[in-house]
Amino acid sequence: MELSVLGQNNGGQHSAGGCSSSSCGSTHDQLSHLPENIRAKVQNHPCYSEEAHHYFARMHVAVAPACNIQCHYCNRKYDCANESRPGVVSEVLTPEQAVKKVKAVAAAIPQMSVLGIAGPGDPLANPKRTFDTFRMLSEQAPDIKLCVSTNGLALPECVEELAKHNIDHVTITINCVDPEIGAKIYPWIYWNNKRIRGVKAAKILIEQQQKGLEMLVARGILVKVNSVMIPGVNDEHLKEVSKIVKAKGAFLHNVMPLIAEPEHGTFYGVMGQRSPEPEELQDLQDACAGDMNMMRHCRQCRADAVGMLGEDRGDEFTLDKIESMEIDYEAAMVKRAAIHAAIKEELDEKAAKKERLAGLSVASVQNGTSGRHRPVLMAVATSGGGLINQHFGHATEFLVYEASPSGVRFIGHRRVDQYCVGNDTCGEKESALAGSIRALKGCEAVLCSKIGFEPWSDLETAGIQPNGEHAMEPIEEAVMAVYREMIESGRLENDGALLQAKA
Repeated sequence: MELSVLGQNNGGQHSAGGCSSSSCGSTHDQLSHLPENIRAKVQNHPCYSEEAHHYFARMHVAVAPACNIQCHYCNRKYDCANESRPGVVSEVLTPEQAVKKVKAVAAAIPQMSVLGIAGPGDPLANPKRTFDTFRMLSEQAPDIKLCVSTNGLALPECVEELAKHNIDHVTITINCVDPEIGAKIYPWIYWNNKRIRGVKAAKILIEQQQKGLEMLVARGILVKVNSVMIPGVNDEHLKEVSKIVKAKGAFLHNVMPLIAEPEHGTFYGVMGQRSPEPEELQDLQDACAGDMNMMRHCRQCRADAVGMLGEDRGDEFTLDKIESMEIDYEAAMVKRAAIHAAIKEELDEKAAKKERLAGLSVASVQNGTSGRHRPVLMAVATSGGGLINQHFGHATEFLVYEASPSGVRFIGHRRVDQYCVGNDTCGEKESALAGSIRALKGCEAVLCSKIGFEPWSDLETAGIQPNGEHAMEPIEEAVMAVYREMIESGRLENDGALLQAKA
């Protein structure tokens, strides 16, 4: 199974004006150095652009059931509506059904910009089903970007076909470049009509992945590399992976946490392999960000996900429902073009504003005393649009940002159980709230549109300051405003820096 993520970056080392264009923490900085033709490819792609994921939607169609490798972190589930992770689908579609679904979704969700095939097996292990779908979509929905996500085993022999269908975004999951480590992740591959195991299998897979990556880059196709962080197996090794794929021309690196709950039935889950803690994931992403652009907003989507990143509207577009829909796709394209143009105008205005304010940091406000103030993590409840516009009790995830004297950078997201579902029990409130507080470990503030008394009190007790004063404000501006308030209150004095200054 190939991970159902088609995915940009946001991260890296953040210093006052000193970060390289390839690893800076701001999406605008990361895109501004790119040629215009590359910016055009990614600016409305919700997976390749952290900024775009607040505005544009994507969908995946599950037309590829077969897989040519086995991963210890994978268990493909069919006809499943209760799990949100790669490899899970409710319906496996024929190419014809997939095209009809894409047109229905694109007509109903005008923010949609991207269609990806990412499973539930591997798209390139199902070449006819995959390329039949792409061929029909190129003809019938020419305004939709097409993407594919693959484990890379069959990639080299498919590169020409990918290029022929104008697919200019490809994701390869590369978890290692050392066959010894690979043997701990992949029990077998199916290669040249044979099942091959162990180090030999991992060596073949790695060679095919690297060859495919080089071929795609040579043809000007943007490549994102996905890597699953498996503590104790490949976590330290992924730094080497990042260096190698960057050297070969990969555009983005997406280091994702292992999902290993026992109830999912994966080998790792059953054997008790733990998932990484948020702090471990952030540290590894920061370490890799010195080598290339990092994607930090990945949601590890289902293979049939529909909607904005972080949401799934797939149950609105099941086969039985789209059969009764009347679709005027020509009119839908006109409407979608107008909405996309309006979004682009808003994003351009935000980028221009960010550029104008780039020199205005907390450092200048504090008259050169920025070294005294440590960075702070803040959680944000948002339902999209780049705004603080969600009630604390309605959030199923929080976006985490780091504020520092250099500015604001996106760190990642933390999933939670919804605290309030609108009834008297509020879905076992106490356990849900306790889970949210655990998920927000390391954050010193949580920004939301509203918050009730009970969670407010418990958050304060846990050392997390609730804040509902910036409802409907842009996220980064609000985060920086709260950071300035923390500085003015004297909460962020960096004792080490002060002692060094006095010395």
